[in-house]
Parts: sequence; structure tokens; C-alpha cells
Amino acid sequence: MARTEQVLVLEPQQELKFRGPFTDVVTATLKLTNPTDRNVCFKVKTTAPRRYCVRPNSGIIDAGTSINVSVMLQPFEYDPNEKSKHKFMVQSILAPRDMTDMEGVWKEAKPEELMDSKLRCTFEMPLENDKTTEHAALPKSASASLDDGEVKKIMEECRQLQMEVQRLREENKQIREDDGLRKRKVATSPSNTVARSAMMKDEGLSTRVLALCLLFFVIGAIIGKLVL
Repeated sequence: MARTEQVLVLEPQQELKFRGPFTDVVTATLKLTNPTDRNVCFKVKTTAPRRYCVRPNSGIIDAGTSINVSVMLQPFEYDPNEKSKHKFMVQSILAPRDMTDMEGVWKEAKPEELMDSKLRCTFEMPLENDKTTEHAALPKSASASLDDGEVKKIMEECRQLQMEVQRLREENKQIREDDGLRKRKVATSPSNTVARSAMMKDEGLSTRVLALCLLFFVIGAIIGKLVL
């Protein structure tokens, strides 16, 4: 018995295109639309499960709604002479109105109830002109992501930071100059000069007192001998 025709609408319908470079993950989007008045269960399968990551790879699409499936190709060494043999299949089935277990629906499904659509994969490398255009457009797109208010705010913050750095530099310079001046004042201050003069006077006075004491001792000894 022939299978039921696919009720889901696929975009793209026949081919998933992956555009390089392939040194990083490359993502293609598959849109699934359910135009019916019934919920539809779906699964996405591939012939190369180790090369792709699919999110979501299964689920339920409510009546009259759509979902986007992200198909992520893992990094690999691209060979332009090698043709891709990878394929994807979108399998679907009308969900029972009283469904409680989606896995049970798949297990109990009859072959004639299953619907499927197949897509092939193609790999493309951007042309040199496209690369140049993309690189040239990147700064513009990056700057366009910021509105005028955010740009002005960032510029104002940068200006304030520059002023703060300049102020700190000037304060540091002033502190160094004040410290050097204070040291020079301490070295040449009058109090230090007076202190040194007082110390010299005290030392001279002590010397004279000691000399006088010694002189009196000698004179006393001489007088004692004369008396004797």
C-alpha cells in the first residue's frame, strides 16, 4: 500500500545548502510548516549522524504553526572535488487526538500512516569576491548594532576615564614635588641649624668646665705640696 503524502511543508523542499568555510560549525535552517487542522509528530534523520547536530530532531507541530530546525554541520576538511552524499529525511505522522506518549505513537504506527520527505546536502565555498565583501561589511554591521545613544555613552565614558587618568598623573607629580621640597626644607630649616649650634655650644662648655676642673685640681695639688 502506498504511503500517505507528506502533509508538512518544507523550506527548502529538496536541498540543504551549507556555505563554508568549514573550519567552524556551519548551520542550515529547515522550516517545517503544518498547514492542517491536526497536530503532527515529526522526526529528522540523516545518513551521517556523526557529522550533524539537529535541534530539535523530533517533536510535535501544532495545527497551523511552524517550527525552525537547526541543522549544524560539524567542522571538517573540505575537498571541492568530493561530492556530498549526505541526505536528510523528515518523517511525520498525524498525532492521535488523545495522544499522551509520542514515542508510543511511533512504535505503534503502521507503515501506511508514515509520511516522509528527503533532502540532499550540498557544500559551497564562498568566492574570493564574496569573502572581501563580507569582511568589508563586517565593521559596518558591527557598528550598526549599536545605536547613536550607546555610541555617545561609550565615547563619554572613555573621555571621563582619560580625564581621570590625567588627574591622577598630575596628583602623583604634585606629591613627588611636595615630598622633595619638604625634604629640602628639613635639611635647611633654622631649627636644625639652631639645634646644631646649641649642641656645639654645649660641647664647648663641657670641654671648658672639664679644663677648669683639671686646672683647679693641679693648683690644689701644688698648694698642698707647698704647705707641706
